[in-house]
Amino acid sequence: MQIPLGQILHCPYQGLNKRLYLESKVLELMALAIEQELEIRNSNENAHSLKPDVVDRIYRARELLLQRLDNPPTLMELAQQVELNSRTLKEGFRQVFGKPAFSYLHDYRLEQARQFLDYYFLEGSAGSYNSYRGAIDLSGPVNADKTLLYRLGVAARTTESFIDFYQHQFYNVSPSLTWQINDRAKLTLAAQYYEDKGPFDYGLPADGTVFPNPNGKIPRNRFRGEPSVDDSDSRSYRVGYNFEYRFSDNWQVRSALQTSFLRLKREAVFGSLEADLRTFSRSYGEQNYKDDFYNFDTYVVGKFATGSIQHQLVTGLNLSREDTFGTNFSRELASLDLFNPQYGSRPTGPATDPFDYRIRNEILGIYVQDQITLADNLKVVLGGRFDIASNNFHRLDTVLAGFRQDEAFSPRLGIVYQPIRAISLYASYSKSFLQAATVTQAQTEPERDTQYEVGVKADLSSRLSTTLAFYDLTRSNLPTEDPNNPLLSILVGEQRSRGIEFDISGEILPGWNVIAGYAYTNAEVTKDNTIAVGNQINNVPKHSFNLWTTYEIQRGNYKGLGVGLGFYFVGDRQGDLDNTFQLPSYFRTDAAIFYKLQGLRVGLNFKNLFNIDYFDSASFRDRVFYGDPFTVQGTISWEF
Repeated sequence: MQIPLGQILHCPYQGLNKRLYLESKVLELMALAIEQELEIRNSNENAHSLKPDVVDRIYRARELLLQRLDNPPTLMELAQQVELNSRTLKEGFRQVFGKPAFSYLHDYRLEQARQFLDYYFLEGSAGSYNSYRGAIDLSGPVNADKTLLYRLGVAARTTESFIDFYQHQFYNVSPSLTWQINDRAKLTLAAQYYEDKGPFDYGLPADGTVFPNPNGKIPRNRFRGEPSVDDSDSRSYRVGYNFEYRFSDNWQVRSALQTSFLRLKREAVFGSLEADLRTFSRSYGEQNYKDDFYNFDTYVVGKFATGSIQHQLVTGLNLSREDTFGTNFSRELASLDLFNPQYGSRPTGPATDPFDYRIRNEILGIYVQDQITLADNLKVVLGGRFDIASNNFHRLDTVLAGFRQDEAFSPRLGIVYQPIRAISLYASYSKSFLQAATVTQAQTEPERDTQYEVGVKADLSSRLSTTLAFYDLTRSNLPTEDPNNPLLSILVGEQRSRGIEFDISGEILPGWNVIAGYAYTNAEVTKDNTIAVGNQINNVPKHSFNLWTTYEIQRGNYKGLGVGLGFYFVGDRQGDLDNTFQLPSYFRTDAAIFYKLQGLRVGLNFKNLFNIDYFDSASFRDRVFYGDPFTVQGTISWEF
């Protein structure tokens, strides 16, 4: 990517600032070259369906990703460090941030470059079900020589839903300050406050939604909780630093500390459908959850050669501690007629099924990776991580307690070969080791994942690329939601996912962008003491397909006007791990229209254009989630 000569000659800075300014221009040109108008501004509306601790881990993954801008970790490495599986992390990034993890990384690199210039972004949106959102993003230099840089992001959103009595509020504040100490050293301080307030959506029974019910169809908007007591308040605080020091152009050291503190208070109503298929027997549960996480990572990145062979070495030390405190209990609550609901009940009777627990997880990890360039078209990655992990568990309401320590070596191998410049063939093998714990048993086995993947990436043009991948992922000792109480978790034995993923993205013609993908997935239980071996994993379709394409007029009076159209197909999938019922397939259509004029952008997004009834997911037979009906979201933003 080349910078126009005029920008070099008329650069307003000198020395280090000139280099940083020109680097920022390179990043801006790269962004323009591969920009894809995805227009999916509301992806984070589904984030409330993720458990708060999972959302917190996804934010941790983002922080860890941003610590290693020069040498990003793989998805498996990120998942290992935040104790999630790679597929959950991948989907979680899409839900929370509205884009894949490494697209987010690219955008953040661009934002970092913009810090050397004054940059301001304002956005407001309004849509169906009283959905309103506002956001600002400000960055730039603090002092005249531009060695002190700031960034501040603030966002707030409130929304109701097609579900009765459902209202959520989200707040986010993310300040950061970067000090370019000299041409070798840089220190960044960052913090974040995130809050999510609203009721806990428990879904609806399959009888009356997925299947016929002699009493009729349960309305999609039915709320089976209790408005007076259903509530959740999740707050997360994060503070950290990232220090970089370059010994030379080839060697640098980085040290980072990330801390996060999650506080959750939740009141939830759950239960089961009775034999008359209209009365929902309910219980009230209260959960107080606190999670404190500390992660310290120091590593060295070096480039060197052994003869004609080039190396990029990364080696470091990772220390983390997670302290989890929780109390849960249940009380009785009056049943609800799903076809003629009468709300206003309050919990009664003494507290039952108490859980009062303390868990401490500690990990010491040592890792090394060498990216070896054997030839211009052949690269090999060899790496591994050795972990010593301990789990200290105490149930204060019982005598259940235990301590467990595990050690594991997790290798990583990869190879990339380019027979021609536009084609890359790759293969990888990796293992990961994740701490596991539940509040119903102590000394649980850690989760262990093994993944094989082979694939090919082809650059069809300078702006259009496609990838075809085959993978095999085996996961053992997995935590999953307790069907008797969604506030708790249980462990299952071993699951294996095998499949094919194909995607194509980029610019087909000037102004015409596309992102499309197809996935075939065979996900099944391979070992377990209670679930039948061979059962399919719930919510995982065999076949899924997505296509999002936009066209923007490039010249003339209507320059900047664009439209978008998207198609999403999700095949049949199991509704629970016991495979007692299936969720039917669906085909959803989305659309958008937008107009851009310099830094101003106005857009309308239409989700579920034809207002089809479909099911997004299910946990078990009494907990099925409808997808959103037809919704409209209008957004206006100004970037300057």
